[in-house]
Amino acid sequence: MIPANDPTLKSWVDVPTASDFPIQNLPFGIFKTDSLDHRVGVAIGEHILDLKTLHVLGYFKNLPFSKEDFSSAYLNPIISHGKLATRELRGRISDILNSDNAELRDKSHYIEQALIPMKEAAMLLPVDIRDYTDFYSSREHATNVGTMFRDPNNALLPNWLHLPVAYHGRASSIIVSGEPIIRPKGQTRPDDNAPPVFGPTKLLDFELEMGFITYPGKPLGQSIGTDEADNFIFGMALFNDWSARDIQKWEYVPLGPFLAKNFASSLSPWIVTLDALEPFRIPGPVQDPKVLPYLEYSGDKHVDIQLEVLIQPHDEAESKICQSNYKHMYWNMNQQLAHHTVNGCNIQAGDLMASGTISGADSSAYGSMLELTWRGSKPITLSDGTERKFIQDHDTVIMRGYSVKNNVRIGFGEVSTKVLPAL
Repeated sequence: MIPANDPTLKSWVDVPTASDFPIQNLPFGIFKTDSLDHRVGVAIGEHILDLKTLHVLGYFKNLPFSKEDFSSAYLNPIISHGKLATRELRGRISDILNSDNAELRDKSHYIEQALIPMKEAAMLLPVDIRDYTDFYSSREHATNVGTMFRDPNNALLPNWLHLPVAYHGRASSIIVSGEPIIRPKGQTRPDDNAPPVFGPTKLLDFELEMGFITYPGKPLGQSIGTDEADNFIFGMALFNDWSARDIQKWEYVPLGPFLAKNFASSLSPWIVTLDALEPFRIPGPVQDPKVLPYLEYSGDKHVDIQLEVLIQPHDEAESKICQSNYKHMYWNMNQQLAHHTVNGCNIQAGDLMASGTISGADSSAYGSMLELTWRGSKPITLSDGTERKFIQDHDTVIMRGYSVKNNVRIGFGEVSTKVLPAL
């Protein structure tokens, strides 16, 4: 067992009941305040531990990290040190925050410098994402989409059960939770018997996803196997891959998503390490037909993460519209990374790999408005009495996720994004 995951650990920092950020979590992020410039922090309860300050105070003397690593505007320098180094760093932070350790606990003047209330901080995009890949790995989602748009009797395309389907997305338009998006414009063809028209999308949709962030990979030309993929995955975050369904329908043949996807994707600010998620590993589904040898794996490589989506209309209460789980994935992270690199593609520190929309078998677990309302034919009624077929202007879409076992809750915080009218 990884010592920092010990379910009996307690912190001297107050952690409210049902907090996403107990001492067993310790996710990494980038924050700033009115008096502090951007820097690396770790979440604990309702506070952020300032790692730059701790380094200056001498708490990381025997670790392979510099002050510049903790002063960075992104986590990439930390991630670039690799799995063993970040595991050691998380372990050291766990020791410092342990209720039995007086190193920092009994130094109130140090605590005032190093422990920042979350309400006083602004969270920034945690990773400088150079490359972003979006997978399509939920069988239920792929089946629903295939049923709606193609043939219900042949909903999955011939390749889907043989490989993790994916495409390369736009990294520059990935934004952090809290940053609003502007409704995109583009070509649509509402009437199949008439020419296309131009204007704001009328079918704006969210996609409930999880993303994983990579460590540095192997040189170009070499592959990462499923048995070693864990060593190349730093951690996970919540991800909302916004989609304009009407633009997508008109443009996607023959090359796939373009303007319907690249206008914005939203990432939660805290990266939960893969180490912290180890206790929540579970078996995956039986994969039939049998996969090719390079996609075979051993052990429990799926993760039990409870997920939910809420819509908050302008100045109104939130309405929960979806409850799903990351365990519904057909293809796991190890298989996704193995397939991504089997041709020799190289990965870098801070690359983002997204799961694709996460849907369960029950209609309440569908991970998009496209599915929840079945192309708009079954509108959802919110708590304020209004209906939604797709996302409207001034709606805020909120996604939350957490795992629970042995009375320990490891959460991801939330990814929240408000939609502003088209320009």
